[in-house]
Amino acid sequence: MYQVWGSLFTVPFLGFSGIPHMRYYYIFLFFVYIISLLGNSCLMLVIIMDRNLHTPKYLAVFNLSLTDMCESTAVIPQLLDMFLFGNQLIPYGLCLCNMFSVYVFTSTQSLTLAVLSFDRLVAICLPLRYHMIVTHRSMLVIIGVMWAVALLIVITATVFISRLSFCRVIVIINSFYCDHGPIYRSACSSNFPSYVIAKLSPILILGFPAFFIIFSYTCIAVTLFRITAPQDRKRATKTCTAHLIVVAIFYVPITFTYALSSIINTNTRIINLSLTSALPPMLNPIIYTFKTEEFIISLKRLLKRRIIFPSPK
Repeated sequence: MYQVWGSLFTVPFLGFSGIPHMRYYYIFLFFVYIISLLGNSCLMLVIIMDRNLHTPKYLAVFNLSLTDMCESTAVIPQLLDMFLFGNQLIPYGLCLCNMFSVYVFTSTQSLTLAVLSFDRLVAICLPLRYHMIVTHRSMLVIIGVMWAVALLIVITATVFISRLSFCRVIVIINSFYCDHGPIYRSACSSNFPSYVIAKLSPILILGFPAFFIIFSYTCIAVTLFRITAPQDRKRATKTCTAHLIVVAIFYVPITFTYALSSIINTNTRIINLSLTSALPPMLNPIIYTFKTEEFIISLKRLLKRRIIFPSPK
């Protein structure tokens, strides 16, 4: 058996092998990545520069943009490297780093969406107590706990999988990144801890946040139905629009892909999963820019004052 830290131990990515016309998909991913970086950078820059956006809600939005950028960087450059230079082999140590990065930032994306739903829950259901409950301090604590939970789960998974032994020098992964499942299932030594983590982690990092988001919007819907003034109801609903769209973009493709994984072919599943990793980071800043009134006002104010794009002297 081979220990995973051997210098010759490598992992080939075969996720996109055999799929026709993939060069066009790689070009598409390149533009998606560039738009993601520009969009999220601009969103974070506006939040930093406009004091009106220095609120607990936009702390969470800033964190979402940061994790979006990091998640895109963990996935797409690796795919472009495979296309441009044909580097489908990766040392196992780098493979674990790739796995760690992808899972940490995907986990924080999911958890941040739950944090934003908490913000909307308190704002609409408990408006008079909002500024007492959702403060800068409480939001920073929530975000810190969220990162700690994500890191704890992913570090535990990485430590257990790093201790596995394999019967071959090369472990084949039919995916576009170092996926936890194919790696631990290829081990010759006991992989029960990794099996347990593989079953529990989706529940913790995807299931619980999704359940909390559904619970939050159920409470919000009940509260909205009790509002008698149509204008107040419309105003409250508009504050949730951007978040609901972002939640749908993140969760619906993942749910669809995993629910139909037994009936769709492998290539379709891999393409769908790669899109679920690439598209949300690109679309999220666009949605928050055009669907959040206060952000639009702040952006116009900054552009008018020429703070972001000063005129040449």
